[in-house]
Amino acid sequence: MRIDILTVVPELLESPLNHSIVGRAKAKGIVEIHVHNLRKYGLGPRKTVDDYCYGGDAGMVMMVEPVFRMIEELKAERDYDEIIYMSPDGELLDQGISNELSLKENIIILCGHYKGIDHRIREHLITREISVGDYVVSGGEIPAALLADSIIRLIPGAISDETSALSDCFQDDLLSPPVYTRPAEFNGWKVPDVLLSGNPRLIQAWQDEQALERTKQLRPNLLQKGNKS
Repeated sequence: MRIDILTVVPELLESPLNHSIVGRAKAKGIVEIHVHNLRKYGLGPRKTVDDYCYGGDAGMVMMVEPVFRMIEELKAERDYDEIIYMSPDGELLDQGISNELSLKENIIILCGHYKGIDHRIREHLITREISVGDYVVSGGEIPAALLADSIIRLIPGAISDETSALSDCFQDDLLSPPVYTRPAEFNGWKVPDVLLSGNPRLIQAWQDEQALERTKQLRPNLLQKGNKS
């Protein structure tokens, strides 16, 4: 998989895309991530990428031309499955979207900044808009890193134990069951006996029950989505 990220602040993406699971996936050649500075196509001697908002609203708006030229340059080299804009009013990111995108080959992610992007970019260049929640952050860089991480960890080989990703929260529209490790008792707090039983059938039944109960208590909306009772 190849992910191209377009941004005016590439420095914000250096750490999250070069460490942990994402960094190891890059090192293994499982994924390519290329971060592009939109100022490459900025206008004038100052490489300007934003301008005042028509209509007099406060805030600066990212201009069409730098984004258009960067996307056209990338599309001349390869076909892209999706050109994604990280937007607070896009479809809300969930595990299903991450699963779907993990099967793609080439993706562009555009990070907004300032007041936002010229709407013509959204109308004519973007194929999908994704939000990471009903709140506003300073730019799309952190949401883009979050999206990339959620996709990459699902690609075979990114995680040494691939079954781990399959048992993550939300894969079955359920929260994960509680997890424990050694010691079996600490400060009088004990690991549930069933997990020490060595009986896979009983352990699986306990995990299924706990996942359902935790979802009922903490995220009942997921049960409605998955039609579970």
